[in-house]
This record gives sequence, structure tokens and C-alpha cells, in this order.
Amino acid sequence: MNFNSFGFSPTLMQGIEAIGYETATPVQVAAIPAILEGRDIIASAQTGTGKTAAFLLPVIEKLMAMPHDNQVKAMVIVPTRELALQIDQQMEGFSYYTHVSSIAIYGGTDGTVFSREKQALTEGADLIVCTPGRLMAHMNMGYIQFPELKFLILDEADRMLDMGFNEDILKIISYLPKKRQNLMFSATMPSKIRHLVRQILTNPVEINIAMSKPAEKIIQKAYVVYDTQKIPLIKMLLKETVMKRVLIFCSTKEKTRQLFHELKRTGIKAEEIHSTLEQAARENVIIRFKSGDIPVLVATDIVSRGIDIEDIDMVINYDVPHDAEDYIHRIGRTARASAEGTAVTFINERDQQRFDAIETLLEREVEKSAVPEQYGETPVYNPKIRPKGGNRKFGGKRKGGSGGKPGGSGESRR
Repeated sequence: MNFNSFGFSPTLMQGIEAIGYETATPVQVAAIPAILEGRDIIASAQTGTGKTAAFLLPVIEKLMAMPHDNQVKAMVIVPTRELALQIDQQMEGFSYYTHVSSIAIYGGTDGTVFSREKQALTEGADLIVCTPGRLMAHMNMGYIQFPELKFLILDEADRMLDMGFNEDILKIISYLPKKRQNLMFSATMPSKIRHLVRQILTNPVEINIAMSKPAEKIIQKAYVVYDTQKIPLIKMLLKETVMKRVLIFCSTKEKTRQLFHELKRTGIKAEEIHSTLEQAARENVIIRFKSGDIPVLVATDIVSRGIDIEDIDMVINYDVPHDAEDYIHRIGRTARASAEGTAVTFINERDQQRFDAIETLLEREVEKSAVPEQYGETPVYNPKIRPKGGNRKFGGKRKGGSGGKPGGSGESRR
């Protein structure tokens, strides 16, 4: 379906065409007409399906028909600063030829930026893209109200709840007009999202875009290892293959810092990115990684969603993601513009059941590659056996092998 089919205004179509959008994605085909009709929607769609345009374009179209009266009329709430910036950048492109104004409001900035945000909130940008904590900081100072707000959009709603923003979101909503259009987008649809839907949305249109499997061009493999083997193995992987960009995901800030310093001591040019870094430093790291100045980026899940980085040769999961869906988001950073990409996951004893859930979602077994013998014995991959706490080993050991199941080769079992 072509974007001309939605009946957008000529000035909005100019922005759409300037960005190079031609054919709408399934989530856009389903969501845009419903939003233009004024319906509340709940959409389950993962990163990369075009959901940002699915809500921005119809909201811009409706904002263009409203008076420009220095009042905030649309609010997009997102979990991270990076996603706020990305959406604001897309907003600028789409609305370039229109009179619709916007601003991103997020933490980690200095007093000058805070003052500029205050001015935009009090004098009225048409649309704001904000993180819950930063908006609450402005609201707690008592100088902003939203009497003319017409649109509330919650993006990455599942991630916001995982990050503990549920109370902040409900408090923000308590300050908004009761009569408004509500749009909620979530990569997954757990029970807590269903509960939030019942609290916020009115007779919503439900849109479900199936979780897509990883691109066929992604070469997926895993190593079954003990934690002490992860850093030596990752150094080997980085040294044996020349790559322009490698993105490594760690489960915590502490592991991110530790791995970054280990790589740096080895002489590997790398950088780290996590929530402790100041916003300016994080933006600088992303810019340098995109440009190729930094070949290796060690990160927490802060960049697994909402960051558009092309040409990543390899994604390494230093830890198995907590949710099977997050595995899709992480490895989806590679094999985008490139011809192909590689995704490697390290599986320790405790994470075997999590990785089994990932293989169930993928409907296939990921190849368990052999660990070189010089790194010592490795665990047997047997996810059906539950570990009995701590770092206790289970399922036996293997000598520098694939870590596959007893009597198996690690090849496909389905």
C-alpha cells in the first residue's frame, strides 16, 4: 500500500517523500486508518516494523488541522533518552514542510537544556517526546499543565513497565484531560500490559503484527561456557576476524564496564555505553560507532531497541537475554543493510533454560560451536535440568567441545 492512499495533506506527503518512504508496512496499514478515525489502539509490533511512522504520521495530519495556540496537544512517552531522540528526529523529518512543532524531553542534560524544555512546555510545542522521569521532574515544579492535550502515545510500553515506570505513567496520565485519543505500542503483550490497557484505553482497536523471526542472512551460533571462559573467548573472536562494527550486549552495567576495560587492556579499540554515562558522552559514542571510528561497542540493553545503526557485522550476547523476544531485538541489529551478519551467544550453566526458550521461539536449534580445547572443560548443554542455585555446575562437563547435549552434535533437533 502506497502512502498516497492514506489521504495525507500535500505538505505532509512532501516530508514523507523527502525521507524516501514509499510502501507502508503492515503495522502502518493497520494503524494509520484507525488513528485517523479517532480510535484508541493497542498494537503489538517489534522494533523495525515501522511503528514510529504508524503513530507519528496520522497524529501530525490531525495536528495540522488544529489551531496553533501555544498548547501541547500530543505526548509520546518512551522508556529511554535514545528512543526519545530517534523519534524526535523522525518527527522533524516528517513535519519539515508543516507548521507542527516538537521537542524531545529527556534526562541527563544540563540546566540550559532543562530551561529550553521548560520554555517549550510552557509556551507550547505541538508534540513532545519524553521519558517519564524527566517529564515528572518538570511536572513536580508546578508550572505545566496540558488542558488541550488530544493524543497520548505510549511507545515500548512493555519496556517502560519492566523499568519500573508504571506509577510515573499513571501519575502523568492523572494530569491529562480525560477526553483524548490513546495509542499504545508494545513489542510484547504480557498480562501487565493488558492490565494497563484496561486502565487507559477505551474500546481500542487491537493490532497484532507477528513477531518476525531473525533475518535469514544472520548466522546464529552459540558457545556453552563457564563465566570464566567468556572474556578469553570473546578476545579470540574479536582478534581472529576483521570486522568494521561489533556490538556486544551485557546484562548489567558492571559487566559492561569490566568487559570494556578488559578489551581495552588487550589493545582492542572499544567503547562502552550504559545509563551511567552522561547523555552527551552516550551520543558521542553512538556517533563514533556509526562512523566506524569505534569498531567494538560494549553495551547494556539500552541500545537493543530504538537505535538505528546500520552495517553491524556481528552481535555478541555476552549474557543470554532475560526474555526470548529480546534476543530477536538484539541480533536484529545485524544483517540489516549488510549482505549478512553473525550473532553469537555465550550460554553459562544458569542461562540454559533461557536459551532453550529462545530456541523454542525461533522454532530451531542454534548451532553450539566448539570451544577451543585450550580454554578447558565446558558445561554440557542440557536445559531440561534445573540448576540448584549459585554457580553450581550441572549436567556434567565436556572437554573443549561443542557443549551440545550428551550424545548429540548440536545440530538441529527439530
